[in-house]
Amino acid sequence: MAKEKDRILVPVDGSESAERAFDKAVKIAMTDHVGIDVLNIIDTRQFMGEMQDTLISGDTIYQMTQDSEEYLKSLKKWAHDNFGFDDIDYHIRYGSPKRIISYDFINDHHNSLIVMGATGLNAVERMLMGSVTEYVNQHALADVLIVRTDIDNNPIHKTK
Repeated sequence: MAKEKDRILVPVDGSESAERAFDKAVKIAMTDHVGIDVLNIIDTRQFMGEMQDTLISGDTIYQMTQDSEEYLKSLKKWAHDNFGFDDIDYHIRYGSPKRIISYDFINDHHNSLIVMGATGLNAVERMLMGSVTEYVNQHALADVLIVRTDIDNNPIHKTK
């Protein structure tokens, strides 16, 4: 018998794709009677110089953390206001999104399902950095559901 899902991990980055995944995860969590860990990662690697010294101040990192926390609180409020769902814990981590989502967070919190958007990057960023979703799908220590549809499972139509 398959192990039941304890909690669902939903990594978010502010993209429309991530927020669709969040809505879908809330719907799954309500059906399966499980909680959600919503995670925002501040990728500090982009702020490191050649000698591994940070290129930004502590004040900037602090502000980024505050912005991240406000974003996560707004998602929690959205779930409460729109779905009546409150079993959400939010988390902020620093470092490589690929590694944190695939290994570190799962090791710490023992999530058995990751629900994430198909992509949060534009085409140029994916080419330069590689897709976090692609990496997580191939390497995660938990099952991965990649969301490509809206909350009612309808295909997403891109507008031009």
